[in-house]
Amino acid sequence: MTSFIKLLTNDDGATAIEYGLIAALIAVAAITALTSIGTNLNTTFSNVASNLNK
Repeated sequence: MTSFIKLLTNDDGATAIEYGLIAALIAVAAITALTSIGTNLNTTFSNVASNLNK
């Protein structure tokens, strides 16, 4: 019974879960930012290419 109570009060894994959630949020933010930058770069290169063909 004592080991079951220790298991319920153990919060060592909570820190790992919190770090995992933070890493996931950072990954989502990075993917969103890079997607936006990629779209902007694609538009810029398309404009440059169309101006060079004139």
